[in-house]
Parts: sequence; structure tokens; C-alpha cells
Amino acid sequence: MKKSFFRALVLTLTLSVHFFYAQDKDAPAKKSQLGFAQIDFLSIDMPDMNEPNMDFTGIHYNLMLNDWSYAGLGFYGAVGGIRGGFFTLGVNAGVKYDITDKLFVDTGIHFGGGGGASAPDGGGAFILPHLNLGYDFKHFSVTSGWSYINFFDGGTINSDQFYAAVHIPLNFNHTDFDQKENKYTFEDLKSSDWNKKSNRISLMVHLNNLSVKGDSQFSTGEAIKGRTIRLAGFEFVSFLDKNWLFFVRADGAFDGIPAGYMDIFLGGGYHLSMNKNRTNLQAKFGIGAGGGGGVDTQGGFLIYPDITLEQKIFDNFYATINKGFLMSPDAHFYTSTLGFGLKYYVDKEGTTSDFVTPKEFKLKGIQTIVKQDWYLDASRNGGFEQDMHQISLQVNVFLNKYVYAAGQTSFANFGDAGAYAEGIVGLGVESNRFFNDYISVYGQLLGGAAGGGGISTGQGLIVKPSFGVDVKLLNNLSFRGGIGYVKARGGQLSSAFANFGINYNISMLTGR
Repeated sequence: MKKSFFRALVLTLTLSVHFFYAQDKDAPAKKSQLGFAQIDFLSIDMPDMNEPNMDFTGIHYNLMLNDWSYAGLGFYGAVGGIRGGFFTLGVNAGVKYDITDKLFVDTGIHFGGGGGASAPDGGGAFILPHLNLGYDFKHFSVTSGWSYINFFDGGTINSDQFYAAVHIPLNFNHTDFDQKENKYTFEDLKSSDWNKKSNRISLMVHLNNLSVKGDSQFSTGEAIKGRTIRLAGFEFVSFLDKNWLFFVRADGAFDGIPAGYMDIFLGGGYHLSMNKNRTNLQAKFGIGAGGGGGVDTQGGFLIYPDITLEQKIFDNFYATINKGFLMSPDAHFYTSTLGFGLKYYVDKEGTTSDFVTPKEFKLKGIQTIVKQDWYLDASRNGGFEQDMHQISLQVNVFLNKYVYAAGQTSFANFGDAGAYAEGIVGLGVESNRFFNDYISVYGQLLGGAAGGGGISTGQGLIVKPSFGVDVKLLNNLSFRGGIGYVKARGGQLSSAFANFGINYNISMLTGR
């Protein structure tokens, strides 16, 4: 009897353990965020009556906060006139009110900072309200109406003008940030809302070399031909299907010319995979805005044809080499490009893919931070010091539970340095939350290109360490503050700084 009881007990425990470990892990809650991308255009009447209008175009992304209001971020760049190299960054907020099923009113305001190209931008701070009437064509919307722009911190750009925009729905799925790095199998997810086709994206950091050719020149008339402008930047690619893609890329100069040159491009391309997806070839064409650093790009409108070869090195990381041209359409500014980069591919928000058969799924933490920087006694080219403020956007992608890769761009908005901008990348570390899951601390080291606005950055290379605290406000929203130090290589900028802002935290499902 004792032996029978003992055997039954062992069998029961064994089956119980097997049953316990065989259970599927609960799938993460899938949350959908509605949003839309926006491309807009306005032609600004400049203060000097003898100067042509500055054509201004923007790229934005807005989150729908509810059925009728939205908020987001946007960049602007000059593409017409004589102010090539004039760029801004800002935040958007607005209301969309439906009149009928198709007709709606769109009104809102953009607040930002920036400038450049010796324009009368003052400290760089500006407002841009608009009032538009729009029509919904289902897959996109078109709006047009009135806008007003005012560089109010000592600038003299102040104008009413016609405003037009295109809205393209662009939604995404996510879950809570505190679930980052959780792993799942297909069995865990096959009965959940995540079991659908994934979307492929890629992120790349790169160095690009512009070999200047033709009759390219500085704004002073001095020839640039023969120089090499060295840029650092990043590129974001999203795939429409297995072959076609669209991309956004931004670069800033750190060597070869005076600091201040940058460019931003939006475009499309074709992707061809070979060698069992270990080797890729991409042909891309972009249009955008560029200038600064004394380079004469006329109105700033540039085109960018490019061919990129990619080779897998490990996991989802690829080494890249690209060759192409960056130029104005009339070749007034004309360069040949050669670049090298490191690219990371992600299949997100689903369990199946056109490219690979994912064997494992993981939630990757992503932080989008909008903040205001305050540089104490920022050194100027004139040999004096003055505080400078800038609006800044930083995106963190977590490589594991604590370490993240960061990209940051910033534009001056107060302190008489309207043309100053930064484009920097690096690594950071963030702790788990403590004090009842409300507070975490972080430290990071970023570096890259910066210049313009009379700030003494030499040829543009800066290093920027910092640390700070993150305080939870809502489930995916927190307050972020920090202090740090910025140092320019080859320039006099050597300042302590402080910043504060808002951090939007989410986790996205990725497969590999």
C-alpha cells in the first residue's frame, strides 16, 4: 500500500510539473495607437522686400489623443528662395472637427526653434498656427487654408500666408514599456491579436562623405570643388511590401567645412535580397532640404539618388556601403557620395514575415523624448559667452533591459543662436524603476555633429555626456530631467547644461 501510494504521488507531481511548464505564456496586451504623417508647405514673405519668398516644407508625425485632437512633432526646411540650410524642429497640437463624412476643419499650432542661412531668425523660437479646410480621400486627406508664422525671440520673420498639407494615416501597435525584453514563442502568440503579418523597418547610423564637384561654392563665392564634406547621421526605412520601401534620413557635417551644414531627405526605393537574405541591394531616390556651413545651396532643395549594398554580419545587423549623388536639381551644388554604416532590421507588430520565419519574439523598449536644453555660458565665435536654449528630440531603442542606443537632434530657440543645430548618437543605461515603480535614473554618452548660430564648435564635432532622472506620470508617459556637459572638438564650446522634458515610453513586438 505504501509503495502504491508513493508511486501515485510521484506520478501526480511529475504530471503537474509537466502541465505547469507546458502552459503558454500569456500574450502581451495589444494596444493600437492612431496617428498620421503630414507633409505641408507654405511660402513665407521675408522682411527684406527685395528678397524672394522662402518656401518652407515640413514633415510631421501626430498621435490622435482622442477622436478629435492630436499632438506630435515636426521638422521644417527651406526648399525655395535664397535661404538653403534654414531648418527647424517643433511640437504640434491641433483639432480635427468633422463637418461631414468627408469634409473637416483642421486647426492647430506648431511651436519650435531653428533658423540658419544668415536669416533674421533671432533666437530661433517661432509659432506657426493654421486654420484649414480638409477633404478625406480615405487613404489620405488634403487640407488648405491660412497660416501665420512669427519668429518672436528677436527675429523679424513675421508673415501670413497660404498653407497646404497632406495627411496620411499611419497607425502602430504596442504594449506597456515595463514589459520590454519579455520573450515569446509562436505558440504563445498564435491565438492572440498579434498573429498577423509583421511590418519590416530598419534603423541605420552612418558616415557619409560628400566629394564636392562642379561649380559648387560657398555663399561668399569661394569655390568648394575638391573638398570632402564629412557627415554623420541616421536613416529610418519602412517597407511597403517585400521590395518597395520609403525612407527618412538626416545628416550633419562634422569635418571639411565650417560647422552648420545639415540635410533631411524623404524618399522611396527598391530592395532586392540575395544569398538567403544575407546580402541586400537597395536603389533609392530622395528629395529634401540641405545647406548651412556657408555652403550655397540656393533655396535649399536637393535630390539624392543612391545605391546601397548591405551584408549581414550577425543577427539582424548589416554592414552597408552606399554610392550616389547629393545635389541641387540644376547642379549648382553638386557632390558625389560614399558612405559606410551599420543597419539593424526589425520585423515588428506581427508573427509572420515576407523576409524571415521568426523563431523568437521579443518586446523592444522605445522612448521618444521631447525636451528643452539650457546651455550655460555657451561660447560664441565672437569671443564672448551667453546662455543658449534649444528644443530637442531624442529617440532611445533598448538593446537589452538596461542599455539603449540613442539618436538626438536639437535646434536653438532662445539665446540669439537661431541657426544652431545638433545631430548626435550614442549609448545610454537606464535603471529599473524604484520608489513604488515611479522613478528610474539614467546616464548616457552622445556625440556627433553640431554648429551654426555663432556657437563656437569648430568644424562641428561635439561630445555630450549626461545623467538624470525619469519620473512616471502615466502608464506610458513620464517626466525626464537631467544635467550634463557639452564639449566641442576644435571649438571653444565647453558648457554645463540642464534639460527637462516629456518621455513617451512603449514596447513593440519584434521577431527574429
